[in-house]
Amino acid sequence: MNHCVVNQISGLYLGDEVQMHNHVASSINQKHQVDKLTVQFDRIIGNAEADPKHHGGLDRVIHHFPREHYGQYRRWDLMSSFKDAPAMGENISTVGLNESQVNIGDIYQIGDVTVQVTQPRSPCFKLNLQFGHPEFALAMQQSKMCGWFYKVLSEGDIHQQDSLFLIERSSDISIAKAMEIYFLAEFDAQQYQYLLNCPGLAQSWVNSLTRRLQFNVIEDWQIRLYGK
Repeated sequence: MNHCVVNQISGLYLGDEVQMHNHVASSINQKHQVDKLTVQFDRIIGNAEADPKHHGGLDRVIHHFPREHYGQYRRWDLMSSFKDAPAMGENISTVGLNESQVNIGDIYQIGDVTVQVTQPRSPCFKLNLQFGHPEFALAMQQSKMCGWFYKVLSEGDIHQQDSLFLIERSSDISIAKAMEIYFLAEFDAQQYQYLLNCPGLAQSWVNSLTRRLQFNVIEDWQIRLYGK
């Protein structure tokens, strides 16, 4: 595939401070805007995750969230107060690139850094606390307006003025389609296998889909969505 300019960055963010938020450890409110991200294979320098089990690791080094989604969530009255980027805890913000346009396994060049799309963000109850609405995580799961994660294929710097170049596409499963399949209300082995066959899919998603196929059951989402 020829290198294709997909989008220009509207904001870069990082933060390394972890605080308690409604008795839950979180760094979501500690992100601040910067001119440059220095990206390594396993982390962004100066960036921290309070819950590395669910928000870190090699498959989730960089979090990208479309800025226009804030406006839609506000219009749905899902925020108790005005919030904008980087209130989702994102590292990269753009306008005009969404979950239907980005596919699992896509490889992008952003500045010096080469990245691969691995998974959508799986919404959890911390978003309910962050935005002051008990159903925010569920709304994100159902709307598929979730953002996505990258693994790092080559290290370097990303600058505010950089653009995203799509350099390789290896699947036809968009982030939105992956969300649809993964969060189907009814067990569907055929759809799970379809997603499993997708190159570049995050190992945690591979593991959970494999468990579903092995035991013919969907895991309980209540704790993730509501914290109880």
